[in-house]
Amino acid sequence: MRLWSREIWRIVWLAILGISLGWLLGYPWLGLAGGLLFCLVYHLRQLRALYQWLTLHPHDEPPAAKGMWGELFDRLYRYQKSQRITQNRLRATLARIQESSEAMRDSVVMLDRHGDLEWWNSAATDMLGLQTAHDRGQHITNLLRDPRFISYFNAREYGEPLTLTSPIDERRILQYQITLYGDDERLVMARDITRLHRLEQMRRDFVANVSHELRTPLTVLSGYLETYGDLKELLPPRLGKGIGQMEEQTKRMQNLVNDLLLLSRLEIDRGGEDHQPLAVGPMLESIRRDALALSHQQHSVQIILDCEARLVGSEQELRSAISNLAFNAVRYTPAGSQITLRWAAMPNGSACIEVDDDGEGIDPVHIPRLTERFYRVDKGRSTATGGTGLGLAIVKHVLLRHDALLQVESLPGEGALFRCVFPPARVVNDA
Repeated sequence: MRLWSREIWRIVWLAILGISLGWLLGYPWLGLAGGLLFCLVYHLRQLRALYQWLTLHPHDEPPAAKGMWGELFDRLYRYQKSQRITQNRLRATLARIQESSEAMRDSVVMLDRHGDLEWWNSAATDMLGLQTAHDRGQHITNLLRDPRFISYFNAREYGEPLTLTSPIDERRILQYQITLYGDDERLVMARDITRLHRLEQMRRDFVANVSHELRTPLTVLSGYLETYGDLKELLPPRLGKGIGQMEEQTKRMQNLVNDLLLLSRLEIDRGGEDHQPLAVGPMLESIRRDALALSHQQHSVQIILDCEARLVGSEQELRSAISNLAFNAVRYTPAGSQITLRWAAMPNGSACIEVDDDGEGIDPVHIPRLTERFYRVDKGRSTATGGTGLGLAIVKHVLLRHDALLQVESLPGEGALFRCVFPPARVVNDA
Protein backbone atom coordinates (compact mmCIF):
# COMPACT_ATOMS: atom_id res chain seq x y z
CA MET A 1 0.00 0.00 0.00
CA ARG A 2 2.90 2.31 0.76
CA LEU A 3 4.45 1.64 -2.66
CA TRP A 4 1.13 2.40 -4.32
CA SER A 5 0.86 5.72 -2.49
CA ARG A 6 4.44 6.56 -3.39
CA GLU A 7 3.75 5.79 -7.05
CA ILE A 8 0.71 8.09 -7.04
CA TRP A 9 2.76 10.89 -5.46
CA ARG A 10 5.43 10.36 -8.14
CA ILE A 11 2.83 10.87 -10.86
CA VAL A 12 1.54 13.97 -9.04
CA TRP A 13 5.04 15.46 -8.78
CA LEU A 14 5.72 14.77 -12.45
CA ALA A 15 2.46 16.50 -13.30
CA ILE A 16 3.37 19.51 -11.12
CA LEU A 17 6.86 19.61 -12.60
CA GLY A 18 5.45 19.51 -16.12
CA ILE A 19 2.98 22.32 -15.35
CA SER A 20 5.77 24.39 -13.80
CA LEU A 21 8.06 24.02 -16.80
CA GLY A 22 5.18 24.67 -19.16
CA TRP A 23 4.25 27.79 -17.17
CA LEU A 24 7.74 29.17 -17.60
CA LEU A 25 7.48 28.59 -21.36
CA GLY A 26 3.94 29.91 -21.48
CA TYR A 27 2.30 26.52 -22.19
CA PRO A 28 1.28 24.99 -18.81
CA TRP A 29 -1.10 22.39 -20.27
CA LEU A 30 1.55 21.27 -22.74
CA GLY A 31 3.95 20.85 -19.82
CA LEU A 32 1.35 18.74 -17.96
CA ALA A 33 0.93 16.56 -21.02
CA GLY A 34 4.67 16.13 -21.31
CA GLY A 35 5.01 15.09 -17.67
CA LEU A 36 2.21 12.53 -17.98
CA LEU A 37 3.68 11.30 -21.28
CA PHE A 38 7.03 10.76 -19.59
CA CYS A 39 5.27 8.77 -16.86
CA LEU A 40 3.40 6.69 -19.47
CA VAL A 41 6.58 5.92 -21.41
CA TYR A 42 8.28 4.79 -18.19
CA HIS A 43 5.48 2.40 -17.30
CA LEU A 44 5.27 1.07 -20.87
CA ARG A 45 8.98 0.30 -20.81
CA GLN A 46 8.59 -1.56 -17.52
CA LEU A 47 5.59 -3.44 -18.90
CA ARG A 48 7.61 -4.37 -21.98
CA ALA A 49 10.45 -5.61 -19.77
CA LEU A 50 7.93 -7.69 -17.78
CA TYR A 51 6.49 -9.22 -20.94
CA GLN A 52 9.90 -10.10 -22.35
CA TRP A 53 11.01 -11.59 -19.08
CA LEU A 54 7.91 -13.79 -18.69
CA THR A 55 7.82 -14.95 -22.32
CA LEU A 56 11.50 -15.15 -23.32
CA HIS A 57 13.51 -15.66 -20.11
CA PRO A 58 11.15 -16.82 -17.36
CA HIS A 59 13.88 -18.73 -15.50
CA ASP A 60 16.37 -15.80 -15.42
CA GLU A 61 16.67 -13.13 -12.79
CA PRO A 62 13.96 -10.44 -13.07
CA PRO A 63 14.82 -7.07 -14.70
CA ALA A 64 16.21 -4.40 -12.41
CA ALA A 65 13.61 -1.83 -11.43
CA LYS A 66 12.71 0.48 -8.54
CA GLY A 67 9.54 1.26 -6.71
CA MET A 68 6.36 -0.57 -7.44
CA TRP A 69 7.74 -2.31 -10.54
CA GLY A 70 10.76 -3.61 -8.63
CA GLU A 71 8.47 -5.02 -5.94
CA LEU A 72 6.24 -6.56 -8.62
CA PHE A 73 9.22 -8.21 -10.35
CA ASP A 74 10.49 -9.60 -7.03
CA ARG A 75 7.09 -10.96 -6.03
CA LEU A 76 6.60 -12.64 -9.40
CA TYR A 77 10.06 -14.11 -9.23
CA ARG A 78 9.48 -15.55 -5.73
CA TYR A 79 6.11 -16.92 -6.83
CA GLN A 80 7.65 -18.58 -9.91
CA LYS A 81 10.39 -20.06 -7.77
CA SER A 82 7.94 -21.52 -5.27
CA GLN A 83 5.82 -22.91 -8.13
CA ARG A 84 8.85 -24.56 -9.70
CA ILE A 85 9.75 -26.13 -6.37
CA THR A 86 6.18 -27.41 -5.94
CA GLN A 87 6.10 -28.74 -9.52
CA ASN A 88 9.41 -30.53 -9.06
CA ARG A 89 8.14 -32.06 -5.83
CA LEU A 90 4.94 -33.21 -7.54
CA ARG A 91 6.90 -34.60 -10.48
CA ALA A 92 9.14 -36.53 -8.09
CA THR A 93 6.10 -37.86 -6.21
CA LEU A 94 4.38 -38.87 -9.46
CA ALA A 95 7.57 -40.54 -10.65
CA ARG A 96 7.79 -42.53 -7.39
CA ILE A 97 4.14 -43.55 -7.70
CA GLN A 98 4.68 -44.71 -11.27
CA GLU A 99 7.85 -46.55 -10.29
CA SER A 100 6.09 -48.31 -7.41
CA SER A 101 3.15 -49.15 -9.70
CA GLU A 102 5.55 -50.57 -12.26
CA ALA A 103 7.06 -52.76 -9.54
CA MET A 104 3.64 -54.23 -8.67
CA ARG A 105 2.66 -57.65 -9.94
CA ASP A 106 -0.97 -56.55 -10.15
CA SER A 107 -2.27 -54.59 -13.12
CA VAL A 108 -2.96 -50.91 -12.46
CA VAL A 109 -4.97 -48.91 -15.02
CA MET A 110 -5.91 -45.24 -14.58
CA LEU A 111 -9.06 -44.00 -16.34
CA ASP A 112 -10.35 -40.46 -16.77
CA ARG A 113 -13.88 -39.40 -15.88
CA HIS A 114 -15.14 -40.71 -19.25
CA GLY A 115 -13.61 -44.16 -18.79
CA ASP A 116 -10.77 -43.58 -21.28
CA LEU A 117 -7.32 -45.05 -20.67
CA GLU A 118 -4.76 -42.57 -19.29
CA TRP A 119 -1.94 -44.69 -17.88
CA TRP A 120 -1.17 -48.29 -16.95
CA ASN A 121 1.79 -50.28 -15.69
CA SER A 122 3.67 -53.05 -17.44
CA ALA A 123 1.70 -55.74 -15.61
CA ALA A 124 -1.45 -54.49 -17.35
CA THR A 125 0.28 -54.98 -20.67
CA ASP A 126 1.10 -58.57 -19.71
CA MET A 127 -2.32 -59.46 -18.24
CA LEU A 128 -4.72 -57.36 -20.31
CA GLY A 129 -2.77 -56.87 -23.53
CA LEU A 130 -2.79 -53.04 -23.39
CA GLN A 131 -0.42 -51.40 -25.87
CA THR A 132 0.89 -47.89 -25.28
CA ALA A 133 1.13 -47.00 -28.95
CA HIS A 134 -2.48 -47.88 -29.83
CA ASP A 135 -4.68 -47.99 -26.72
CA ARG A 136 -4.07 -44.69 -24.91
CA GLY A 137 -7.26 -42.64 -25.02
CA GLN A 138 -9.42 -45.67 -25.87
CA HIS A 139 -12.45 -46.45 -23.71
CA ILE A 140 -11.82 -49.37 -21.37
CA THR A 141 -14.84 -51.32 -22.64
CA ASN A 142 -13.44 -51.20 -26.18
CA LEU A 143 -10.58 -53.40 -24.97
CA LEU A 144 -12.22 -55.44 -22.19
CA ARG A 145 -15.35 -56.51 -24.04
CA ASP A 146 -16.67 -59.25 -21.76
CA PRO A 147 -20.36 -58.42 -21.12
CA ARG A 148 -19.90 -59.17 -17.41
CA PHE A 149 -17.10 -56.60 -17.14
CA ILE A 150 -19.14 -54.01 -19.07
CA SER A 151 -22.09 -54.53 -16.73
CA TYR A 152 -19.78 -54.34 -13.70
CA PHE A 153 -18.15 -51.15 -15.02
CA ASN A 154 -21.42 -49.40 -15.82
CA ALA A 155 -23.15 -50.42 -12.59
CA ARG A 156 -20.76 -48.20 -10.55
CA GLU A 157 -21.17 -50.52 -7.56
CA TYR A 158 -17.67 -51.77 -6.85
CA GLY A 159 -18.06 -53.22 -3.37
CA GLU A 160 -17.23 -56.73 -4.58
CA PRO A 161 -14.53 -57.76 -7.07
CA LEU A 162 -15.27 -59.40 -10.43
CA THR A 163 -13.56 -62.64 -11.51
CA LEU A 164 -13.03 -63.26 -15.23
CA THR A 165 -10.54 -64.89 -17.56
CA SER A 166 -7.79 -62.79 -19.09
CA PRO A 167 -8.78 -61.22 -22.44
CA ILE A 168 -5.55 -62.48 -24.00
CA ASP A 169 -5.11 -65.84 -22.24
CA GLU A 170 -8.12 -67.92 -21.23
CA ARG A 171 -5.92 -70.05 -18.97
CA ARG A 172 -5.36 -67.10 -16.62
CA ILE A 173 -8.03 -66.07 -14.10
CA LEU A 174 -8.10 -62.39 -13.13
CA GLN A 175 -9.90 -60.62 -10.32
CA TYR A 176 -10.92 -57.05 -11.16
CA GLN A 177 -11.50 -54.31 -8.58
CA ILE A 178 -12.50 -50.74 -9.57
CA THR A 179 -12.11 -47.72 -7.29
CA LEU A 180 -13.57 -44.25 -7.80
CA TYR A 181 -11.36 -41.26 -6.97
CA GLY A 182 -10.83 -37.60 -7.83
CA ASP A 183 -13.23 -36.02 -10.33
CA ASP A 184 -15.18 -39.21 -11.05
CA GLU A 185 -12.01 -40.89 -12.28
CA ARG A 186 -11.46 -44.63 -11.86
CA LEU A 187 -8.61 -46.94 -10.95
CA VAL A 188 -8.86 -50.49 -12.30
CA MET A 189 -6.75 -53.16 -10.61
CA ALA A 190 -6.49 -56.73 -11.88
CA ARG A 191 -4.90 -59.54 -9.89
CA ASP A 192 -3.86 -62.92 -11.22
CA ILE A 193 -5.65 -65.52 -9.07
CA THR A 194 -5.09 -68.49 -11.37
CA ARG A 195 -3.29 -70.47 -8.68
CA LEU A 196 -5.95 -69.73 -6.06
CA HIS A 197 -8.66 -70.62 -8.56
CA ARG A 198 -7.02 -73.95 -9.31
CA LEU A 199 -6.59 -74.71 -5.61
CA GLU A 200 -10.26 -73.88 -5.02
CA GLN A 201 -11.24 -76.10 -7.93
CA MET A 202 -9.11 -78.90 -6.48
CA ARG A 203 -10.80 -78.41 -3.10
CA ARG A 204 -14.27 -78.57 -4.64
CA ASP A 205 -13.39 -81.66 -6.67
CA PHE A 206 -11.85 -83.33 -3.62
CA VAL A 207 -14.89 -82.63 -1.41
CA ALA A 208 -17.29 -83.75 -4.14
CA ASN A 209 -15.35 -86.95 -4.86
CA VAL A 210 -14.86 -87.88 -1.21
CA SER A 211 -18.49 -87.13 -0.40
CA HIS A 212 -19.62 -89.23 -3.34
CA GLU A 213 -17.37 -92.15 -2.35
CA LEU A 214 -18.62 -92.01 1.25
CA ARG A 215 -22.25 -92.42 0.25
CA THR A 216 -21.97 -96.12 -0.60
CA PRO A 217 -20.25 -97.34 2.61
CA LEU A 218 -22.52 -95.13 4.70
CA THR A 219 -25.58 -96.59 2.98
CA VAL A 220 -24.34 -100.13 3.65
CA LEU A 221 -23.50 -99.29 7.26
CA SER A 222 -26.87 -97.60 7.78
CA GLY A 223 -28.68 -100.62 6.34
CA TYR A 224 -26.98 -103.12 8.67
CA LEU A 225 -27.47 -100.85 11.68
CA GLU A 226 -31.16 -100.53 10.83
CA THR A 227 -31.38 -104.31 10.68
CA TYR A 228 -29.63 -104.69 14.02
CA GLY A 229 -31.85 -101.95 15.42
CA ASP A 230 -34.90 -104.05 14.69
CA LEU A 231 -33.37 -106.76 16.88
CA LYS A 232 -32.59 -104.54 19.88
CA GLU A 233 -34.83 -106.61 22.14
CA LEU A 234 -32.69 -109.68 21.45
CA LEU A 235 -29.40 -107.91 22.18
CA PRO A 236 -27.81 -107.05 25.54
CA PRO A 237 -28.85 -103.53 26.74
CA ARG A 238 -25.35 -102.07 26.40
CA LEU A 239 -25.01 -103.35 22.82
CA GLY A 240 -28.50 -102.08 21.93
CA LYS A 241 -27.63 -98.63 23.25
CA GLY A 242 -24.41 -98.60 21.21
CA ILE A 243 -26.28 -99.55 18.05
CA GLY A 244 -28.73 -96.71 18.65
CA GLN A 245 -25.87 -94.19 18.98
CA MET A 246 -24.23 -95.58 15.86
CA GLU A 247 -27.49 -95.12 13.96
CA GLU A 248 -27.68 -91.47 15.07
CA GLN A 249 -24.09 -90.72 14.07
CA THR A 250 -24.44 -92.56 10.76
CA LYS A 251 -27.52 -90.52 9.95
CA ARG A 252 -25.60 -87.36 10.87
CA MET A 253 -22.75 -88.35 8.57
CA GLN A 254 -25.23 -89.03 5.76
CA ASN A 255 -26.72 -85.56 6.25
CA LEU A 256 -23.24 -84.07 6.19
CA VAL A 257 -22.35 -85.91 2.97
CA ASN A 258 -25.61 -84.84 1.34
CA ASP A 259 -25.00 -81.20 2.29
CA LEU A 260 -21.42 -81.34 0.98
CA LEU A 261 -22.61 -82.78 -2.31
CA LEU A 262 -25.30 -80.10 -2.57
CA LEU A 263 -22.75 -77.36 -1.89
CA SER A 264 -20.40 -78.79 -4.51
CA ARG A 265 -23.21 -78.86 -7.07
CA LEU A 266 -24.18 -75.27 -6.25
CA GLU A 267 -20.57 -74.15 -6.69
CA ILE A 268 -19.88 -76.02 -9.92
CA ASP A 269 -23.23 -75.78 -11.70
CA ARG A 270 -24.27 -72.25 -12.69
CA GLY A 271 -27.92 -73.29 -12.71
CA GLY A 272 -30.79 -71.31 -14.16
CA GLU A 273 -32.27 -74.04 -16.34
CA ASP A 274 -35.16 -74.74 -13.98
CA HIS A 275 -35.89 -71.13 -13.00
CA GLN A 276 -39.54 -70.19 -13.42
CA PRO A 277 -42.17 -68.06 -11.64
CA LEU A 278 -43.14 -69.78 -8.38
CA ALA A 279 -46.05 -69.30 -6.01
CA VAL A 280 -44.34 -68.59 -2.70
CA GLY A 281 -47.33 -69.33 -0.45
CA PRO A 282 -47.60 -73.09 -1.17
CA MET A 283 -43.83 -73.49 -0.83
CA LEU A 284 -43.82 -71.78 2.59
CA GLU A 285 -46.78 -73.93 3.68
CA SER A 286 -44.85 -77.08 2.79
CA ILE A 287 -41.81 -75.81 4.72
CA ARG A 288 -44.05 -74.96 7.69
CA ARG A 289 -45.33 -78.55 7.85
CA ASP A 290 -41.77 -79.92 7.70
CA ALA A 291 -40.65 -77.55 10.47
CA LEU A 292 -43.57 -78.62 12.69
CA ALA A 293 -42.69 -82.27 12.08
CA LEU A 294 -39.06 -81.56 13.03
CA SER A 295 -40.13 -79.79 16.25
CA HIS A 296 -42.69 -82.52 17.11
CA GLN A 297 -45.35 -79.80 17.34
CA GLN A 298 -43.43 -78.07 20.16
CA HIS A 299 -43.08 -74.77 18.25
CA SER A 300 -45.64 -72.40 16.78
CA VAL A 301 -44.94 -71.80 13.09
CA GLN A 302 -47.06 -69.29 11.18
CA ILE A 303 -47.05 -67.85 7.63
CA ILE A 304 -47.68 -64.20 6.72
CA LEU A 305 -48.20 -63.36 3.03
CA ASP A 306 -47.90 -59.59 2.53
CA CYS A 307 -47.17 -59.93 -1.19
CA GLU A 308 -49.09 -61.64 -4.00
CA ALA A 309 -46.22 -61.61 -6.49
CA ARG A 310 -44.48 -64.74 -7.68
CA LEU A 311 -40.76 -65.40 -7.37
CA VAL A 312 -38.59 -66.44 -10.33
CA GLY A 313 -36.19 -69.18 -9.36
CA SER A 314 -35.55 -72.87 -8.78
CA GLU A 315 -38.19 -74.31 -6.47
CA GLN A 316 -35.89 -77.10 -5.32
CA GLU A 317 -33.04 -74.74 -4.44
CA LEU A 318 -35.25 -72.10 -2.81
CA ARG A 319 -37.08 -74.75 -0.79
CA SER A 320 -33.69 -76.07 0.40
CA ALA A 321 -32.49 -72.59 1.43
CA ILE A 322 -35.67 -71.50 3.25
CA SER A 323 -36.00 -74.93 4.87
CA ASN A 324 -32.49 -74.58 6.29
CA LEU A 325 -33.45 -71.23 7.84
CA ALA A 326 -36.71 -72.62 9.24
CA PHE A 327 -35.07 -75.80 10.60
CA ASN A 328 -32.33 -73.71 12.25
CA ALA A 329 -35.05 -71.66 13.92
CA VAL A 330 -36.57 -74.89 15.27
CA ARG A 331 -33.25 -76.37 16.39
CA TYR A 332 -31.88 -73.28 18.13
CA THR A 333 -34.99 -71.98 19.90
CA PRO A 334 -36.60 -73.49 22.99
CA ALA A 335 -39.91 -75.33 22.87
CA GLY A 336 -42.90 -73.00 22.70
CA SER A 337 -41.08 -70.39 20.59
CA GLN A 338 -42.88 -68.51 17.82
CA ILE A 339 -41.47 -68.84 14.28
CA THR A 340 -42.78 -66.68 11.43
CA LEU A 341 -42.33 -67.25 7.69
CA ARG A 342 -43.11 -64.05 5.80
CA TRP A 343 -43.29 -63.15 2.08
CA ALA A 344 -43.30 -59.36 1.75
CA ALA A 345 -42.81 -56.62 -0.83
CA MET A 346 -39.99 -54.08 -0.41
CA PRO A 347 -39.25 -50.65 -1.91
CA ASN A 348 -38.10 -50.34 -5.55
CA GLY A 349 -40.01 -53.45 -6.63
CA SER A 350 -37.90 -55.97 -4.69
CA ALA A 351 -39.32 -58.56 -2.29
CA CYS A 352 -38.10 -60.73 0.57
CA ILE A 353 -38.70 -63.99 2.40
CA GLU A 354 -38.16 -63.64 6.15
CA VAL A 355 -37.70 -66.29 8.83
CA ASP A 356 -38.23 -64.68 12.22
CA ASP A 357 -38.09 -66.27 15.67
CA ASP A 358 -38.31 -65.07 19.27
CA GLY A 359 -35.57 -67.32 20.61
CA GLU A 360 -32.32 -66.56 22.38
CA GLY A 361 -30.87 -64.50 19.54
CA ILE A 362 -27.29 -64.24 18.26
CA ASP A 363 -24.47 -61.99 19.41
CA PRO A 364 -23.75 -59.51 16.54
CA VAL A 365 -20.06 -60.46 16.68
CA HIS A 366 -20.95 -63.82 15.08
CA ILE A 367 -23.20 -62.51 12.30
CA PRO A 368 -20.47 -61.73 9.67
CA ARG A 369 -19.24 -65.35 9.87
CA LEU A 370 -22.55 -67.23 10.01
CA THR A 371 -22.41 -68.28 6.34
CA GLU A 372 -18.92 -69.81 6.66
CA ARG A 373 -18.76 -73.57 6.37
CA PHE A 374 -18.82 -75.38 9.71
CA TYR A 375 -18.88 -72.13 11.68
CA ARG A 376 -20.88 -72.59 14.87
CA VAL A 377 -21.97 -70.00 17.40
CA ASP A 378 -22.23 -72.65 20.12
CA LYS A 379 -20.35 -75.75 19.07
CA GLY A 380 -21.64 -77.96 21.86
CA ARG A 381 -25.28 -77.07 21.32
CA SER A 382 -24.98 -77.26 17.51
CA THR A 383 -23.59 -80.77 17.70
CA ALA A 384 -26.37 -81.83 20.05
CA THR A 385 -29.03 -80.61 17.62
CA GLY A 386 -27.64 -82.71 14.78
CA GLY A 387 -26.76 -79.82 12.49
CA THR A 388 -23.98 -80.14 9.92
CA GLY A 389 -22.75 -76.54 10.04
CA LEU A 390 -23.38 -76.16 6.31
CA GLY A 391 -26.96 -74.92 6.27
CA LEU A 392 -26.26 -71.19 6.05
CA ALA A 393 -23.46 -71.80 3.54
CA ILE A 394 -26.06 -73.54 1.34
CA VAL A 395 -28.44 -70.60 1.85
CA LYS A 396 -25.71 -68.18 0.79
CA HIS A 397 -24.92 -70.05 -2.42
CA VAL A 398 -28.59 -70.52 -3.35
CA LEU A 399 -29.22 -66.79 -2.90
CA LEU A 400 -26.15 -65.92 -4.98
CA ARG A 401 -27.55 -68.06 -7.80
CA HIS A 402 -30.78 -66.05 -7.52
CA ASP A 403 -29.10 -62.60 -7.42
CA ALA A 404 -30.36 -62.27 -3.85
CA LEU A 405 -28.88 -61.05 -0.58
CA LEU A 406 -29.02 -62.50 2.95
CA GLN A 407 -29.54 -60.02 5.79
CA VAL A 408 -29.35 -61.05 9.45
CA GLU A 409 -30.71 -58.98 12.35
CA SER A 410 -30.33 -60.30 15.87
CA LEU A 411 -29.43 -59.38 19.43
CA PRO A 412 -29.00 -61.67 22.44
CA GLY A 413 -32.37 -62.34 24.05
CA GLU A 414 -34.35 -60.68 21.23
CA GLY A 415 -34.65 -63.46 18.67
CA ALA A 416 -33.23 -63.58 15.15
CA LEU A 417 -34.45 -62.40 11.76
CA PHE A 418 -33.06 -63.88 8.53
CA ARG A 419 -34.16 -61.93 5.45
CA CYS A 420 -33.63 -63.13 1.86
CA VAL A 421 -33.91 -60.06 -0.39
CA PHE A 422 -34.66 -60.71 -4.08
CA PRO A 423 -34.15 -58.00 -6.77
CA PRO A 424 -37.06 -56.60 -8.83
CA ALA A 425 -36.06 -58.75 -11.82
CA ARG A 426 -36.92 -61.84 -9.76
CA VAL A 427 -40.35 -60.57 -8.67
CA VAL A 428 -43.32 -61.12 -11.04
CA ASN A 429 -46.59 -59.31 -10.39
CA ASP A 430 -49.49 -60.99 -12.14
CA ALA A 431 -51.72 -57.88 -11.96
